[in-house]
Amino acid sequence: MKRFLAGIVFITYSLFLIYWMFFAFSRTEGGEFRYNFTPFSTIKNYFTYYDHFPFHIWIINIAGNIGVFIPFGIVLPILFPKLSNFFLFIFAFVIGITSLEVLQLFSMLGSFDVDDIILNTVGAVIGFILLQIMRIRKATRKKRR
Repeated sequence: MKRFLAGIVFITYSLFLIYWMFFAFSRTEGGEFRYNFTPFSTIKNYFTYYDHFPFHIWIINIAGNIGVFIPFGIVLPILFPKLSNFFLFIFAFVIGITSLEVLQLFSMLGSFDVDDIILNTVGAVIGFILLQIMRIRKATRKKRR
């Protein structure tokens, strides 16, 4: 039952994120490739020039890119037990999110930003750690009985 629910959450949340990444925020074909291949340059700009960005833009681009991927760190290892291995999880997640970023680049519906991959991965890792904490707590409670 837990895997079934994880599957429902995964499919629903994935569709939501695909819509958000490709069609929300009035994204239209821009006719140009927009990209950043330099790790931490966008992140650095948000922290260095924080006073040049409205607070909501800062939150969306830093905290949002982390927060929206926390659920994947919880759901993916439940849905695919092999992804309970941290390194396999990171590998699979980075391949998946990089694929979406490349699609954004070539569809010209958004941009490719290596910093988005970094922030999204941080979010997924937070979710993964939270899942491990929940599993440890559950195992500890079972031992006490």
